[in-house]
Amino acid sequence: MKLDTSGLESAAPVWGAPNEIVDGFSAAPTFELPNTIDFDGFQKEALQMVKPAKGTTTLAFIFKEGVMVAADSRASIMGYIGILFLHSSLILVYCSFSKTWKARCRLHELANKRRISVTEASKLLANILYSYRGMGLSVGTMIAGWDETGPGLYYVDSEGGRLKGMRFSVGSGSPYAYGVLDNGYWYDMSVEEAAELARRAIYHATFRDGASGGVASVYHVGPNGWKKLSGDDVGELHYKYYPVLPSTVEQEMVEVAGA
Repeated sequence: MKLDTSGLESAAPVWGAPNEIVDGFSAAPTFELPNTIDFDGFQKEALQMVKPAKGTTTLAFIFKEGVMVAADSRASIMGYIGILFLHSSLILVYCSFSKTWKARCRLHELANKRRISVTEASKLLANILYSYRGMGLSVGTMIAGWDETGPGLYYVDSEGGRLKGMRFSVGSGSPYAYGVLDNGYWYDMSVEEAAELARRAIYHATFRDGASGGVASVYHVGPNGWKKLSGDDVGELHYKYYPVLPSTVEQEMVEVAGA
């Protein structure tokens, strides 16, 4: 019995002899150098072109003593900043339109002869971002502060959307920060308990998110203004939350003297 193998024959052309193929793979790769006189300048420009953008982790929540705000120190996407203080009782967290927003808030205060409220400041920022909708912006920011109505916290996105809430987190590490906040948040916290919750949430976000890190800074906004409570390196916080314990030997082999 004879099998028909005509359909199994390869129709692909053979480019050169087998020895030429092997020699082509074993040869060292070559490439042309850039046609430039200033090679150092070319290298710096190339590094800037492929430089990876970093992320950040920021959060804020309202409790009975005011607003607790925390952020890491790696907010560096497209000139974004971490925290901007407009005045002693108003904070903008994580936005690149800070100069425009700050100028409009000042004009509002001059026109009305009083400090701008948290609600009004968040509405101004939402209007600014709404005018740039559909232009490819990617913005997430929080406005926290204390005015005549008490503590306030708003989230504003790049499409001009505005949300009022009790706790928010923005940045590449925000999913991890939300996990800690949702588990440990309650309204009747003291300042010390709220600061520890914010610090722990930032640490766990930097531990899981490769784009976050640096220093975890914690701020408290109350009726008397804002105050920085702490600024801890996340590397040192790691050993605080996960201390190195001495290992115990379950069974030790001891040499027995011969009888």
